[in-house]
Amino acid sequence: MQRRQLIKKSALAMAAFAFSREAFSRETEFLLADRLPGTIIKLSSNENPHGPSPMARKAMTAAVNSSNRYPWETTTQLREKIAALYSLSKEHVVIGAGSSELLGVASAWASLQKGNVVAPDPTFRLWIPAAKKMGLAIKLVPLTKAKVTDLQQMKDAIDAGTKMIYICNPNNPTGTVVPAADLEAFIKQVPSSTMILLDEAYTEFSEEPSMAPLVNDHPNLVIAKTFSKIHGMAGARIGYALAHPQTIKQLNELQAWANAGAGAVSLAGALASLDDKDFTKFCKEENRRARDVFYNALKKAGMPYIPSVTSFVYFDSAPYGKDVKAVLEAKGIIGARVFEEGSSWLRLSVGTVEEMTAVAKALNTN
Repeated sequence: MQRRQLIKKSALAMAAFAFSREAFSRETEFLLADRLPGTIIKLSSNENPHGPSPMARKAMTAAVNSSNRYPWETTTQLREKIAALYSLSKEHVVIGAGSSELLGVASAWASLQKGNVVAPDPTFRLWIPAAKKMGLAIKLVPLTKAKVTDLQQMKDAIDAGTKMIYICNPNNPTGTVVPAADLEAFIKQVPSSTMILLDEAYTEFSEEPSMAPLVNDHPNLVIAKTFSKIHGMAGARIGYALAHPQTIKQLNELQAWANAGAGAVSLAGALASLDDKDFTKFCKEENRRARDVFYNALKKAGMPYIPSVTSFVYFDSAPYGKDVKAVLEAKGIIGARVFEEGSSWLRLSVGTVEEMTAVAKALNTN
């Protein structure tokens, strides 16, 4: 397929992947911004309520002045800094406008030859409509009873036509994680002709390591990561993927130009955020504290939940006896969502300790 055709196909894929994100609309105070009385608590998109970090904000502000220039040098610096985190080279890294762009690019690459994709259900699914549009059939594999990705069933679903396997680990929306040893063994068993698209958007909230050390020996492994979650930069739209250099070249050919997706301001923020270790440590600890507040509220309300290693919690609203979504929305708290058709299980993002205290009050005083 000619490069022009590849770019055209990639552009169509990116259009299908477009979805709204809240833009940076105002400057917030570091850590906890006071809400105005009566304003909405938004807990729907797993956004970090604390970020971007102070260092990132300063760098982003400064970068506005030079954003009349293409940020090629900053892009290279960021690729080098990311690579160093995993003992890789910059040739192992591709930058995109959030990991969602790169999930689209990887899906476009997988679709160059018709076939199918194997994915768990439920999982992060915003890439699926585009994959279908590009001609890939989707084979969904139910999670285990514990709502963990069922690697054995995923492996059994692979056939000669399987072009890609998608795994989100930790999984969204369930917050469960496949242990690193099990995931590594699975990756090594997948045929080299089948791409493994591993979405590690929430790994930094857990204690599980990245699978990045495997990319040199497994050119079929593509690991998508993002600055949207632990780094608090969802609206800035910047992410990256890690893969074998030859695989990165293939992905680059499906971008308008290599690493073109992120802007100067976002790149500067990401570069600075990687140095702000205290902030990411703070975010992880505050997320744990806020989750505990929510856990206690769910226990008091009699609703079972799955202990999460992420910035959201999956819980069964059936025993509550009332419409949880309506109860929360009556108090200005939005975001409780169903991901399994006909199910009483809901996902709610974890906000600040104060916000989750408000959730607890809403649930336990009705």
